Amino acid sequence: MIVKTNDNKNIYTEILNHHQNLPVVVLLNGLSQSTASWGFITPLLKEKYTVVLMDFIFQGNSEKEGDWRDFDQHAEDVVHVLDAYGFQKASLIGLSYGSIVAQHVGVLFPERIDKLVLLSTFAHKTPYYEAIELSWKRSLEIGGYGLLLDVMLPYVLSDHYFNNPIIPIELLKSMRKDVVEAKALDKLMTATLHMKDYRKELPKIKALTLVVHGGKDMLFPVDLGKSVSKHINDSKFVVLPDAGHTLNLENVPEVVNLIKDFI
Repeated sequence: MIVKTNDNKNIYTEILNHHQNLPVVVLLNGLSQSTASWGFITPLLKEKYTVVLMDFIFQGNSEKEGDWRDFDQHAEDVVHVLDAYGFQKASLIGLSYGSIVAQHVGVLFPERIDKLVLLSTFAHKTPYYEAIELSWKRSLEIGGYGLLLDVMLPYVLSDHYFNNPIIPIELLKSMRKDVVEAKALDKLMTATLHMKDYRKELPKIKALTLVVHGGKDMLFPVDLGKSVSKHINDSKFVVLPDAGHTLNLENVPEVVNLIKDFI
């Protein structure tokens, strides 16, 4: 289903197990992901939940034209999706980029959120992160998404994944190249480039929140996730010691069990 934004752009969405009496969860993608990136998670959730997936503007099958969007605009788009399906409230599960969008929904639209699950999240940038951010942006400019993937993957997947890949690395690269456009990805990256320290806003989140972080996350070290949890009242913080950044590919059973127990 295509959902129209306030500025008349097309958001691609999918819905699984649409039943009125089931709780609703919305899955929000990482930076270069699409709805397909949740393929190992959704079969384990859809039996007990109505699951909504969406590609942000500039991702996957959503519209890729126009100026970059900030995280407040992405948050508004999430609410439009809820409205389009007639859902008054939902639990949001966001990974990385999607977790930042989920934070903004929690701050701006608290009445629309049941619970929040923030996977591999952060709310402020460090000099270390900014150095990685610059290397990714220059890689995209110089060599397109192919070079960026080569630079990116060691930061977002753990050594355990490289040694025991669910999807072989070369296949993963080829799958990503088919759905990611460099110009659109650059617009998403512009949102994080302009991102301000959001920690002071996080106490406004009223929803019960679970923060899950990989102990081997090289992109967002554990302290960044811990800082998010510290600024959200009564949140729960869990570290998966052997996991990297991409928690919808790594430690899938543990992640799903945490989500089910929390929701």
